[in-house]
Amino acid sequence: MAITRDDFIPRPGIVNKQGHLPDPSELVCIEIPKVFDQCLIKRCLVYSCGPDTVDTDDELRSNPLNDPKIFTGCRDFQLKLISVEKIPLKKNSNYKKIIVCFVISFYADFTDCNGETKCEFYEINRTEIIPKLYCPDSIAQISATNVPTGKSNNLDSEIIKLELVAECLDGFFCNDDCCESFLDITLGFHLIVKCELIVQLLIPAYGYCPIPCQCEEDVEEDPCEKFDRAPVPKFFPDQKLKPLFDNDYEIDVHELDE
Repeated sequence: MAITRDDFIPRPGIVNKQGHLPDPSELVCIEIPKVFDQCLIKRCLVYSCGPDTVDTDDELRSNPLNDPKIFTGCRDFQLKLISVEKIPLKKNSNYKKIIVCFVISFYADFTDCNGETKCEFYEINRTEIIPKLYCPDSIAQISATNVPTGKSNNLDSEIIKLELVAECLDGFFCNDDCCESFLDITLGFHLIVKCELIVQLLIPAYGYCPIPCQCEEDVEEDPCEKFDRAPVPKFFPDQKLKPLFDNDYEIDVHELDE
């Protein structure tokens, strides 16, 4: 049985009781970017001198370093879309060949022989080609007025969007013929290429979101009181033992016959 509106507090959350929500208060028309198609690109790049390939990039080598010792990892990944080229396919112009140029930047940290932490900045310029992506042209042309300037801007109703998750899989130091030290990075990344259009969607709604709860305050606590409430720690680590027998103990029928 559905709950009544008096028992329902509209707020963001997981819908864990299907069919138990009350009827929405209204149907609203919203304007949002809708994903029409998307695909995933997965790359593992290592340093190699020369033109970039699907597996190599010549920008994964650092500038010359002074007495590097230990590579400690990468941080602060950033993604910047430089350009997009959309080429309609002959058989169906709603499908496009997409060429995207973008830059992945990050910092690689390492320690030198004196124990000091150093970092090196990397900018990786990449070009990816998606042979076929459903990216239809928008029928409507959109123009909007910004307040308070009152200037009219033509908005791009067709959007190519990139989403990135990247990590440094490895980093190692090497020396060239002049005995200069460099840090070569092995970079792995997942890149999602999306084609979006600005559309109007009709959705059910429960009105405006309620005012959120008051932010929690960080209350200082006496460390001894916190220690007294804490459980007693285990004095020994768990043992990592293999079972004595592969299967549960079973009575051998032949043994019973004997």
